[in-house]
Amino acid sequence: MLVATTRKPTEDPGRLFSGDRGDAISIDRLVVSIPPDRNRKIGEVQWPSQIPPRPENEFALLESGKIASEQQALQWFRRNRNAKKQAIIFVHGFNTTYAEAVFLFAQVVHDSGTDAAPILFTWPSRGSVFDYHYDKESSIYSRRALEDLILQAARSPDVSDITILAHSMGGWLTAEALRGVAMRDKTIPDKVRNVILASPDIDVDVFRRQVAEMGARRPHFTIFTSTEDKALGISRLIAGDVERVGGVDLRPYAADLERLGTTVIDTSATDSHDPLGHSAFADSPEMIRLLGRRIAGQSLQGGRVSLADRVGLGAIGTVDLARAATQAAVTARLSTVIRDAQAEARQEQKSTVPKIVNGQVSY
Repeated sequence: MLVATTRKPTEDPGRLFSGDRGDAISIDRLVVSIPPDRNRKIGEVQWPSQIPPRPENEFALLESGKIASEQQALQWFRRNRNAKKQAIIFVHGFNTTYAEAVFLFAQVVHDSGTDAAPILFTWPSRGSVFDYHYDKESSIYSRRALEDLILQAARSPDVSDITILAHSMGGWLTAEALRGVAMRDKTIPDKVRNVILASPDIDVDVFRRQVAEMGARRPHFTIFTSTEDKALGISRLIAGDVERVGGVDLRPYAADLERLGTTVIDTSATDSHDPLGHSAFADSPEMIRLLGRRIAGQSLQGGRVSLADRVGLGAIGTVDLARAATQAAVTARLSTVIRDAQAEARQEQKSTVPKIVNGQVSY
């Protein structure tokens, strides 16, 4: 995979990058080994128990090296691209170390079966549940860097199709970066066709403004939501009891949102290894299969049968009426403003994307 990061490099070859903020964007290429399928389950990362790791049973970093120039980045993509010239950019969430981001992305790429060129954007998360505010500000710190990465990929003649997959707080960062791209270039590039927000930790009011300011020409959004997501429940409390996009029941508005280029997938009843119910996109075999289809550009809707009905992700049951009324108000507000956003576009002069020099981009 290709890795772009705003983290600070370390002197420890076993870590490569820390959770501190760097003063440049570092570009690296990594080779990750995944155990054969007979020794693992889909959706699981087998962490190394020793150094060096045992590739037969554990994930292992086999090789790393700097991408020192744009020419090297181009060569990497040409070696790793598929026939459709697809790239997938992954943006991780809160409480994620550099190593966790690398192995999680490797697992998702492998288990989903995608052959798109894998590009990881990893921002300075400290990897601690006690550093939520530090992580949020680190994601703010990294907005421009992600904008530059998206624009650089979109402007390459060797890239024809870009999917962005973002998890949790990374969803907020991705929405902010796309908003910034639209304001810098007056539109989001046509090559950015799919954006997948898995359990997005985004204030619903902020998200509706982000979408509005992206303008009328937006990629297709797929949002994985769950009313059983305990992590987003905690985030909601931290944020003054404002609902998070990934924790709202959007199913009543799925048809309207689909017409606006947004597919909603409710994962509330999905089995997940995560006790918080926050990582189903990566550890549920059902969701991994759906993810692979979305990355490949296939529709996740078929005929008049709902996705939940077809893959057993749960049906609408009896809910608390007060909570249902609150969720209805939130989702109605969200869908109304998204609809209005079709006519909105913010304009700003085009800007240039900085160049790669000695494996880093000035930032």
